[in-house]
Amino acid sequence: MFESLTSKARKIANISVGKIPEETWERILQMEAGQNKYGYDPFGFEPGFLRYVGPPIYFLHKKYFRTEVVGLENVPDSGACILVSNHSGQIALDGMLIGAACIFDKEKPRMIRSMVEHWIPTIPFLSWVFARAGQVTGTRDNARLLLERDGCLMVFPEGIKGISKTYDKAYELTNFGLGFMRLALETQTPIIPIGVIGGEEQIPSVWNIETIAKTAGLPSFPVSPLGTFPLPVKYHIHFGEPLIFEGKPDEEDRAIRDKVKIVTNSIERLLNDGLTSRKGYFF
Repeated sequence: MFESLTSKARKIANISVGKIPEETWERILQMEAGQNKYGYDPFGFEPGFLRYVGPPIYFLHKKYFRTEVVGLENVPDSGACILVSNHSGQIALDGMLIGAACIFDKEKPRMIRSMVEHWIPTIPFLSWVFARAGQVTGTRDNARLLLERDGCLMVFPEGIKGISKTYDKAYELTNFGLGFMRLALETQTPIIPIGVIGGEEQIPSVWNIETIAKTAGLPSFPVSPLGTFPLPVKYHIHFGEPLIFEGKPDEEDRAIRDKVKIVTNSIERLLNDGLTSRKGYFF
């Protein structure tokens, strides 16, 4: 079954792959992500598979959202690192665009590893696609293994609260979880703060109907006067300078929060600078 589906994906990709510069694909295929002699890493990632899923992502990144990237040089070409970003947009496109910037815009492409929900592996074909495209089930053990193998891990400590907030709270950070900081201390991994601008305007929500969300078993039920299809806003992604922390991962929460506050302050500065410099929602 997978072979026939892969064949179909190849045919679709061959139609659109010309939209991506061939030299970009050459760099992607040379990407080092801890592959074995068969071309896969322990989680199933295969750089060549991006040829099938890359074209539509490239279109959204370059043509639809026209992403402007600042400070990409702060993402190292190799070595373990944790990318920490604000989260917004009702639909999680910010993570996809951060990954696209690191793959398509870096001279030496870097695969960003996102932690996906635990139910993804229960869906046969989807789990295979996610694994081949570099996404990993979100467990602490998986995150630790990725960093031990010099991976680049992306996390959104605001979680669902960040992505589902209403527009009156646009670009206000919600409380960050502490797990990413404990992981960084345990693995002695630098943190790269990221400020993403544009997601708040792609589907501006004016109301979250909590009663419907609870009844439907959903984390939120946002209402937008502009519908649920993302608007072609211009995204701006600002990568900050790496932050290095010292301490023990089992420190009390208050000490960990003090370190997390340094990260949130950095992200807020990136957001403020980006909001001040942008010309408009679509520019």
